[in-house]
Amino acid sequence: MINQKFTVKQFLIITLLVSIWINISEVFRYFVLVRPRVKAFFAGRTGIADINLGIFSIWGFWDTLLTGIVVLVFWLYARSYGNNPKSVFISGFIVWAAVFVIFWVATANMGLSNWGINLITLPLSLLEMIVGTWLASKLYATNKRTN
Repeated sequence: MINQKFTVKQFLIITLLVSIWINISEVFRYFVLVRPRVKAFFAGRTGIADINLGIFSIWGFWDTLLTGIVVLVFWLYARSYGNNPKSVFISGFIVWAAVFVIFWVATANMGLSNWGINLITLPLSLLEMIVGTWLASKLYATNKRTN
């Protein structure tokens, strides 16, 4: 069972550690798979999918916020149902559906990307969330042993 008491220090440390994975995964997926397809979708338009310091700052904030949500949802779920693979999958899946599915379906629906990009982004982002949640699970388990 996970600690019943929520501690901000533990949450922040786990969030920062898991955010390393989330940031690496997001950057890889974007630059290798998403960006080329978005540029092709908007062929001939300038300024599409350009990267600068401001974008990286927003992206870093987004990834950290996403990681915090994953870690918090996992903690809440594991508090009730235990730190186990089922808790990892369900909490990772909930965050994935609430964030990535809504975002990518809405983006395609508004004509801001093609529907085919969802065949790449959705499975990879699900993997990202499950691995991130698994890391949080392991970090909470390690922290429990050291307390």
